[in-house]
Amino acid sequence: MKQLLFLPFALAALFSSAGHAATDAERYKLARDVVQDLERIVAPSGIQETYKTKIGGIDQWINVRGQDKANPIILFVHGGPASPLMPTIWEFQRPIEEYFTVVNWDQRGAGKTFGEVDSESISGSIHISSYIEDAIEVAEHIRKKYGKRKIILMGHSWGTVVGMGAALKRPDLFYAYVGIGQNVNTMENERISFEFGLAQAKAHNNAEAIKEIESIAPYPGGKPVTRERIIIARKWPQFYGGLSAYRETSPYFFDAPLLSPEYDFNDRQAIDKGNVFTLGRIMPEFLAVDYTGVRSFPIPVVMFMGRHDYTTPSEPTAKWLEQVKAPYKRGVWFEHSAHMIPWEEPGKTLMSLVQYVRPLAGNANDAER
Repeated sequence: MKQLLFLPFALAALFSSAGHAATDAERYKLARDVVQDLERIVAPSGIQETYKTKIGGIDQWINVRGQDKANPIILFVHGGPASPLMPTIWEFQRPIEEYFTVVNWDQRGAGKTFGEVDSESISGSIHISSYIEDAIEVAEHIRKKYGKRKIILMGHSWGTVVGMGAALKRPDLFYAYVGIGQNVNTMENERISFEFGLAQAKAHNNAEAIKEIESIAPYPGGKPVTRERIIIARKWPQFYGGLSAYRETSPYFFDAPLLSPEYDFNDRQAIDKGNVFTLGRIMPEFLAVDYTGVRSFPIPVVMFMGRHDYTTPSEPTAKWLEQVKAPYKRGVWFEHSAHMIPWEEPGKTLMSLVQYVRPLAGNANDAER
Protein backbone atom coordinates (compact mmCIF):
# COMPACT_ATOMS: atom_id res chain seq x y z
CA MET A 1 0.00 0.00 0.00
CA LYS A 2 2.85 2.39 0.83
CA GLN A 3 4.37 1.66 -2.56
CA LEU A 4 1.10 2.62 -4.22
CA LEU A 5 0.86 5.82 -2.21
CA PHE A 6 4.34 6.84 -3.29
CA LEU A 7 3.69 6.10 -6.99
CA PRO A 8 2.77 9.71 -7.90
CA PHE A 9 5.99 10.93 -6.27
CA ALA A 10 7.97 8.30 -8.18
CA LEU A 11 6.50 9.55 -11.43
CA ALA A 12 7.33 13.12 -10.51
CA ALA A 13 10.86 12.09 -9.73
CA LEU A 14 11.16 10.61 -13.19
CA PHE A 15 11.34 14.11 -14.58
CA SER A 16 13.15 15.83 -11.72
CA SER A 17 16.34 13.75 -11.79
CA ALA A 18 17.90 16.12 -14.28
CA GLY A 19 17.02 19.02 -12.02
CA HIS A 20 14.13 20.43 -14.01
CA ALA A 21 10.36 20.15 -14.13
CA ALA A 22 8.82 18.06 -16.87
CA THR A 23 8.24 19.92 -20.09
CA ASP A 24 5.05 19.56 -22.11
CA ALA A 25 7.02 17.59 -24.70
CA GLU A 26 8.29 15.16 -22.04
CA ARG A 27 4.83 14.65 -20.58
CA TYR A 28 3.40 14.11 -24.06
CA LYS A 29 6.10 11.55 -24.89
CA LEU A 30 5.46 9.72 -21.62
CA ALA A 31 1.75 9.51 -22.37
CA ARG A 32 2.41 8.10 -25.86
CA ASP A 33 4.96 5.66 -24.44
CA VAL A 34 2.39 4.37 -21.94
CA VAL A 35 -0.12 3.73 -24.75
CA GLN A 36 2.58 2.09 -26.85
CA ASP A 37 3.59 -0.23 -24.02
CA LEU A 38 -0.03 -1.16 -23.30
CA GLU A 39 -0.52 -1.92 -27.00
CA ARG A 40 2.44 -4.28 -27.29
CA ILE A 41 1.47 -7.82 -28.23
CA VAL A 42 3.72 -9.95 -26.01
CA ALA A 43 2.04 -13.36 -26.34
CA PRO A 44 4.36 -15.78 -28.19
CA SER A 45 1.44 -16.84 -30.37
CA GLY A 46 0.55 -13.25 -31.25
CA ILE A 47 1.20 -10.97 -34.16
CA GLN A 48 1.81 -7.22 -34.33
CA GLU A 49 3.11 -5.57 -37.46
CA THR A 50 2.62 -2.45 -39.53
CA TYR A 51 3.94 -2.39 -43.06
CA LYS A 52 3.30 -1.14 -46.56
CA THR A 53 2.73 -3.28 -49.61
CA LYS A 54 1.69 -2.77 -53.20
CA ILE A 55 -2.10 -2.63 -53.51
CA GLY A 56 -3.74 -1.28 -56.64
CA GLY A 57 -0.36 -0.33 -58.04
CA ILE A 58 0.65 1.93 -55.12
CA ASP A 59 2.12 1.45 -51.65
CA GLN A 60 -0.65 1.15 -49.05
CA TRP A 61 -0.23 0.69 -45.30
CA ILE A 62 -1.55 -2.28 -43.34
CA ASN A 63 -1.67 -2.92 -39.59
CA VAL A 64 -2.12 -6.45 -38.21
CA ARG A 65 -2.71 -7.25 -34.54
CA GLY A 66 -3.84 -10.29 -32.60
CA GLN A 67 -3.03 -12.43 -29.57
CA ASP A 68 -3.14 -15.75 -31.44
CA LYS A 69 -2.36 -16.36 -35.11
CA ALA A 70 -4.80 -19.28 -35.07
CA ASN A 71 -7.77 -16.94 -34.59
CA PRO A 72 -9.93 -15.90 -37.54
CA ILE A 73 -8.96 -12.69 -39.31
CA ILE A 74 -11.12 -9.58 -39.59
CA LEU A 75 -10.34 -7.08 -42.32
CA PHE A 76 -11.75 -3.80 -40.98
CA VAL A 77 -12.49 -1.24 -43.72
CA HIS A 78 -12.42 2.28 -42.33
CA GLY A 79 -14.79 5.18 -42.90
CA GLY A 80 -14.29 8.66 -44.18
CA PRO A 81 -13.69 8.22 -47.15
CA ALA A 82 -10.31 9.21 -45.69
CA SER A 83 -10.73 8.67 -41.95
CA PRO A 84 -8.28 5.89 -41.08
CA LEU A 85 -8.93 3.64 -38.12
CA MET A 86 -5.30 2.81 -37.46
CA PRO A 87 -4.59 5.84 -35.21
CA THR A 88 -7.72 5.21 -33.11
CA ILE A 89 -7.69 1.44 -32.59
CA TRP A 90 -5.75 1.77 -29.33
CA GLU A 91 -8.98 3.06 -27.79
CA PHE A 92 -11.18 0.00 -28.36
CA GLN A 93 -9.58 -2.86 -30.28
CA ARG A 94 -7.36 -4.62 -27.74
CA PRO A 95 -10.10 -6.92 -26.30
CA ILE A 96 -11.21 -7.92 -29.81
CA GLU A 97 -7.64 -9.04 -30.50
CA GLU A 98 -8.04 -11.87 -27.98
CA TYR A 99 -10.59 -13.55 -30.27
CA PHE A 100 -9.63 -12.30 -33.73
CA THR A 101 -6.61 -11.09 -35.63
CA VAL A 102 -7.63 -7.62 -36.82
CA VAL A 103 -6.30 -6.04 -39.99
CA ASN A 104 -6.64 -2.30 -40.51
CA TRP A 105 -5.71 -0.73 -43.82
CA ASP A 106 -5.17 2.93 -44.72
CA GLN A 107 -7.00 3.26 -48.04
CA ARG A 108 -5.76 5.23 -51.03
CA GLY A 109 -5.86 8.91 -50.21
CA ALA A 110 -6.03 8.21 -46.45
CA GLY A 111 -3.58 8.52 -43.57
CA LYS A 112 -0.20 6.88 -43.97
CA THR A 113 -1.06 5.75 -47.48
CA PHE A 114 -1.81 9.36 -48.50
CA GLY A 115 1.80 10.24 -47.67
CA GLU A 116 3.24 7.52 -49.88
CA VAL A 117 2.39 8.99 -53.28
CA ASP A 118 1.98 12.29 -55.05
CA SER A 119 -1.75 12.86 -54.59
CA GLU A 120 -2.28 14.11 -58.12
CA SER A 121 -0.85 10.87 -59.50
CA ILE A 122 -3.83 8.97 -58.03
CA SER A 123 -6.44 11.68 -58.56
CA GLY A 124 -8.01 9.81 -61.45
CA SER A 125 -8.39 6.64 -59.38
CA ILE A 126 -10.60 8.10 -56.66
CA HIS A 127 -13.65 6.05 -57.56
CA ILE A 128 -15.69 3.59 -55.52
CA SER A 129 -14.75 0.83 -57.95
CA SER A 130 -11.05 1.45 -57.22
CA TYR A 131 -11.60 1.14 -53.47
CA ILE A 132 -13.55 -2.07 -53.95
CA GLU A 133 -10.77 -3.55 -56.07
CA ASP A 134 -8.22 -2.45 -53.46
CA ALA A 135 -10.23 -4.13 -50.68
CA ILE A 136 -10.34 -7.35 -52.67
CA GLU A 137 -6.60 -7.19 -53.26
CA VAL A 138 -5.94 -6.53 -49.56
CA ALA A 139 -8.14 -9.52 -48.67
CA GLU A 140 -6.22 -11.73 -51.11
CA HIS A 141 -2.91 -10.50 -49.71
CA ILE A 142 -3.92 -11.09 -46.09
CA ARG A 143 -5.43 -14.48 -46.82
CA LYS A 144 -2.26 -15.70 -48.50
CA LYS A 145 0.25 -14.04 -46.16
CA TYR A 146 -1.33 -15.52 -43.04
CA GLY A 147 -2.44 -18.84 -44.50
CA LYS A 148 -6.21 -18.46 -44.19
CA ARG A 149 -8.74 -19.97 -46.56
CA LYS A 150 -11.16 -17.08 -45.94
CA ILE A 151 -11.42 -14.01 -43.74
CA ILE A 152 -14.20 -11.91 -42.18
CA LEU A 153 -14.94 -8.56 -43.81
CA MET A 154 -16.10 -5.68 -41.64
CA GLY A 155 -16.80 -2.07 -42.66
CA HIS A 156 -17.64 1.13 -40.81
CA SER A 157 -19.52 4.08 -42.33
CA TRP A 158 -17.95 4.85 -45.75
CA GLY A 159 -16.16 1.52 -45.36
CA THR A 160 -19.53 -0.24 -45.64
CA VAL A 161 -19.89 1.08 -49.19
CA VAL A 162 -16.54 -0.47 -50.06
CA GLY A 163 -17.07 -3.58 -47.95
CA MET A 164 -20.48 -4.45 -49.31
CA GLY A 165 -19.20 -3.96 -52.85
CA ALA A 166 -16.26 -6.27 -52.20
CA ALA A 167 -18.47 -8.93 -50.59
CA LEU A 168 -20.86 -8.89 -53.54
CA LYS A 169 -18.04 -9.11 -56.07
CA ARG A 170 -15.84 -11.73 -54.36
CA PRO A 171 -17.91 -13.66 -51.83
CA ASP A 172 -15.50 -16.58 -52.12
CA LEU A 173 -12.95 -14.64 -50.02
CA PHE A 174 -15.12 -14.07 -46.98
CA TYR A 175 -16.77 -16.08 -44.23
CA ALA A 176 -19.11 -13.19 -43.46
CA TYR A 177 -19.72 -9.48 -43.82
CA VAL A 178 -20.27 -7.16 -40.84
CA GLY A 179 -21.65 -3.65 -41.44
CA ILE A 180 -21.26 -1.01 -38.72
CA GLY A 181 -23.15 2.18 -39.50
CA GLN A 182 -24.10 0.63 -42.83
CA ASN A 183 -24.81 2.93 -45.76
CA VAL A 184 -27.64 1.37 -47.78
CA ASN A 185 -28.85 4.50 -49.58
CA THR A 186 -26.95 7.76 -49.22
CA MET A 187 -29.73 10.13 -50.26
CA GLU A 188 -32.26 8.48 -47.94
CA ASN A 189 -29.72 8.77 -45.12
CA GLU A 190 -29.29 12.47 -45.85
CA ARG A 191 -33.06 13.04 -45.75
CA ILE A 192 -33.55 11.24 -42.43
CA SER A 193 -30.54 12.95 -40.87
CA PHE A 194 -31.70 16.39 -42.00
CA GLU A 195 -35.20 15.88 -40.64
CA PHE A 196 -33.81 14.72 -37.29
CA GLY A 197 -31.54 17.76 -37.01
CA LEU A 198 -34.37 20.17 -37.78
CA ALA A 199 -36.76 18.45 -35.37
CA GLN A 200 -34.17 18.57 -32.58
CA ALA A 201 -33.37 22.22 -33.27
CA LYS A 202 -37.06 23.11 -32.99
CA ALA A 203 -37.51 21.00 -29.86
CA HIS A 204 -34.61 22.87 -28.22
CA ASN A 205 -35.72 26.30 -29.52
CA ASN A 206 -32.30 26.70 -31.14
CA ALA A 207 -32.87 29.70 -33.40
CA GLU A 208 -29.34 29.61 -34.81
CA ALA A 209 -29.67 25.96 -35.81
CA ILE A 210 -33.17 26.40 -37.25
CA LYS A 211 -32.04 29.32 -39.40
CA GLU A 212 -28.97 27.48 -40.69
CA ILE A 213 -30.79 24.21 -41.36
CA GLU A 214 -33.72 25.89 -43.10
CA SER A 215 -31.27 27.79 -45.32
CA ILE A 216 -30.65 24.56 -47.25
CA ALA A 217 -34.23 23.26 -47.21
CA PRO A 218 -35.61 21.26 -48.84
CA TYR A 219 -32.76 18.83 -48.35
CA PRO A 220 -31.56 16.94 -50.21
CA GLY A 221 -34.34 18.20 -52.49
CA GLY A 222 -33.82 18.87 -56.17
CA LYS A 223 -30.71 21.01 -55.76
CA PRO A 224 -27.18 19.61 -56.09
CA VAL A 225 -25.81 18.31 -52.78
CA THR A 226 -22.70 20.45 -52.56
CA ARG A 227 -19.97 20.13 -49.97
CA GLU A 228 -21.31 23.27 -48.26
CA ARG A 229 -24.87 21.92 -48.06
CA ILE A 230 -23.82 18.51 -46.76
CA ILE A 231 -21.67 20.11 -44.04
CA ILE A 232 -24.65 22.11 -42.77
CA ALA A 233 -26.93 19.07 -43.05
CA ARG A 234 -24.55 16.96 -40.94
CA LYS A 235 -23.58 19.65 -38.41
CA TRP A 236 -26.76 19.81 -36.34
CA PRO A 237 -27.79 16.13 -36.34
CA GLN A 238 -24.31 15.35 -35.03
CA PHE A 239 -24.54 18.16 -32.47
CA TYR A 240 -27.70 16.53 -31.14
CA GLY A 241 -26.06 13.14 -30.67
CA GLY A 242 -26.28 11.67 -34.16
CA LEU A 243 -22.54 10.94 -34.32
CA SER A 244 -21.88 10.00 -30.70
CA ALA A 245 -24.99 9.34 -28.63
CA TYR A 246 -25.71 11.92 -25.91
CA ARG A 247 -22.66 13.98 -26.98
CA GLU A 248 -22.46 17.29 -28.82
CA THR A 249 -18.83 16.69 -29.85
CA SER A 250 -16.51 13.69 -30.23
CA PRO A 251 -12.95 14.72 -29.30
CA TYR A 252 -12.26 11.19 -28.05
CA PHE A 253 -12.24 10.14 -31.73
CA PHE A 254 -10.87 13.16 -33.53
CA ASP A 255 -8.00 13.66 -31.06
CA ALA A 256 -7.15 9.96 -30.68
CA PRO A 257 -4.28 10.13 -33.21
CA LEU A 258 -2.38 12.39 -30.80
CA LEU A 259 -1.65 9.37 -28.57
CA SER A 260 -1.43 6.73 -31.27
CA PRO A 261 1.82 4.73 -31.33
CA GLU A 262 1.30 4.17 -35.06
CA TYR A 263 1.01 7.79 -36.19
CA ASP A 264 3.65 10.51 -36.14
CA PHE A 265 3.15 14.22 -36.83
CA ASN A 266 3.22 13.83 -40.61
CA ASP A 267 0.74 10.97 -40.49
CA ARG A 268 -1.65 13.07 -38.40
CA GLN A 269 -1.37 15.94 -40.84
CA ALA A 270 -2.18 13.54 -43.68
CA ILE A 271 -5.62 12.76 -42.18
CA ASP A 272 -7.04 16.21 -42.88
CA LYS A 273 -5.17 16.52 -46.17
CA GLY A 274 -6.54 13.18 -47.31
CA ASN A 275 -10.09 14.16 -46.38
CA VAL A 276 -9.88 17.34 -48.43
CA PHE A 277 -8.30 15.48 -51.33
CA THR A 278 -10.78 12.61 -51.55
CA LEU A 279 -14.11 14.07 -50.49
CA GLY A 280 -14.75 16.36 -53.42
CA ARG A 281 -13.62 13.76 -55.91
CA ILE A 282 -15.73 10.92 -54.55
CA MET A 283 -18.82 12.95 -53.57
CA PRO A 284 -20.91 12.44 -56.75
CA GLU A 285 -20.45 8.65 -56.63
CA PHE A 286 -21.00 8.54 -52.87
CA LEU A 287 -24.31 10.40 -53.18
CA ALA A 288 -25.44 7.87 -55.78
CA VAL A 289 -24.82 4.82 -53.57
CA ASP A 290 -27.95 2.69 -53.37
CA TYR A 291 -27.87 -0.95 -52.24
CA THR A 292 -31.63 -1.20 -51.73
CA GLY A 293 -31.89 -3.22 -54.95
CA VAL A 294 -29.67 -5.97 -53.52
CA ARG A 295 -32.27 -8.60 -52.63
CA SER A 296 -29.93 -11.55 -52.21
CA PHE A 297 -26.62 -11.56 -50.35
CA PRO A 298 -24.15 -14.37 -51.07
CA ILE A 299 -22.58 -14.73 -47.61
CA PRO A 300 -23.71 -14.39 -43.98
CA VAL A 301 -24.40 -10.76 -43.10
CA VAL A 302 -24.51 -9.12 -39.68
CA MET A 303 -25.46 -5.49 -39.16
CA PHE A 304 -24.50 -3.48 -36.05
CA MET A 305 -26.97 -0.60 -35.81
CA GLY A 306 -26.80 2.39 -33.48
CA ARG A 307 -30.21 3.36 -32.17
CA HIS A 308 -29.19 7.04 -32.21
CA ASP A 309 -27.24 7.03 -35.48
CA TYR A 310 -28.17 10.02 -37.61
CA THR A 311 -24.92 10.08 -39.56
CA THR A 312 -25.82 6.92 -41.44
CA PRO A 313 -29.29 6.32 -39.98
CA SER A 314 -30.09 2.74 -39.06
CA GLU A 315 -33.69 2.70 -40.28
CA PRO A 316 -32.81 1.97 -43.96
CA THR A 317 -30.39 -0.74 -42.84
CA ALA A 318 -33.01 -2.47 -40.70
CA LYS A 319 -35.51 -2.39 -43.59
CA TRP A 320 -32.94 -3.77 -46.03
CA LEU A 321 -31.92 -6.56 -43.65
CA GLU A 322 -35.53 -7.58 -43.14
CA GLN A 323 -36.12 -8.22 -46.85
CA VAL A 324 -32.75 -9.55 -48.01
CA LYS A 325 -32.14 -13.26 -48.50
CA ALA A 326 -28.82 -14.55 -47.17
CA PRO A 327 -27.31 -17.81 -45.85
CA TYR A 328 -27.47 -16.17 -42.41
CA LYS A 329 -28.49 -12.69 -41.33
CA ARG A 330 -28.75 -10.87 -38.04
CA GLY A 331 -29.26 -7.29 -36.92
CA VAL A 332 -27.82 -6.18 -33.60
CA TRP A 333 -29.13 -2.95 -32.07
CA PHE A 334 -26.85 -0.84 -29.89
CA GLU A 335 -29.20 1.13 -27.68
CA HIS A 336 -26.58 3.54 -26.32
CA SER A 337 -24.74 4.20 -29.56
CA ALA A 338 -25.06 6.48 -32.52
CA HIS A 339 -22.53 6.13 -35.35
CA MET A 340 -19.39 5.25 -33.38
CA ILE A 341 -20.45 1.85 -32.07
CA PRO A 342 -17.02 0.28 -31.37
CA TRP A 343 -16.03 3.31 -29.26
CA GLU A 344 -19.43 3.91 -27.64
CA GLU A 345 -20.23 0.32 -26.67
CA PRO A 346 -16.95 -1.60 -26.94
CA GLY A 347 -18.11 -4.36 -24.61
CA LYS A 348 -21.22 -5.14 -26.59
CA THR A 349 -19.20 -4.85 -29.82
CA LEU A 350 -16.83 -7.54 -28.56
CA MET A 351 -19.60 -9.80 -27.28
CA SER A 352 -21.57 -9.46 -30.51
CA LEU A 353 -18.54 -10.33 -32.63
CA VAL A 354 -17.81 -13.37 -30.47
CA GLN A 355 -21.43 -14.53 -30.28
CA TYR A 356 -22.68 -13.88 -33.80
CA VAL A 357 -19.65 -13.57 -36.08
CA ARG A 358 -16.88 -15.83 -34.84
CA PRO A 359 -18.93 -19.04 -35.27
CA LEU A 360 -19.40 -18.14 -38.94
CA ALA A 361 -15.66 -18.54 -39.51
CA GLY A 362 -15.90 -22.27 -38.90
CA ASN A 363 -12.46 -23.76 -38.44
CA ALA A 364 -10.26 -20.69 -38.60
CA ASN A 365 -7.19 -22.96 -38.68
CA ASP A 366 -8.30 -24.26 -42.07
CA ALA A 367 -5.38 -22.91 -44.08
CA GLU A 368 -5.61 -21.96 -47.73
CA ARG A 369 -5.70 -24.98 -49.99
